[in-house]
Amino acid sequence: MSSGNGELLAEMRTLRDRVAGVTDLALAAVDGLLITADAEEGLDTESLAALAAAALGLARRAGQATGKGLLHRTVAQFSHGYVVVQPVGRMGLMTVLGDSGLDVARLHTESQAAAERIDRLLTAVPQA
Repeated sequence: MSSGNGELLAEMRTLRDRVAGVTDLALAAVDGLLITADAEEGLDTESLAALAAAALGLARRAGQATGKGLLHRTVAQFSHGYVVVQPVGRMGLMTVLGDSGLDVARLHTESQAAAERIDRLLTAVPQA
């Protein structure tokens, strides 16, 4: 990764600001290792990153097995909110936690653009 965590956190915070109901975000490598997080204190973001990688892997396999195509995101809705996991390029994944008022439609629109910007940061070649 060539970008500092500051730029990644700025992109994550922008997503939080643009989508009502987003409470926490975590960025991880596809193997489940946490890269950075914008989350409330006490949230185990390292475990969240590992669980998100497992969920993303299962969703990808389900898509392959059913012929549904390329995975865009997986959304889990619970009685008190949402967990949304989506790929970030080939190297990462982003987990978005939301409260019960999460604007899921807006998240789908905004998170795709955010994921593209984050992917560019993750894959940027440092200037010598």
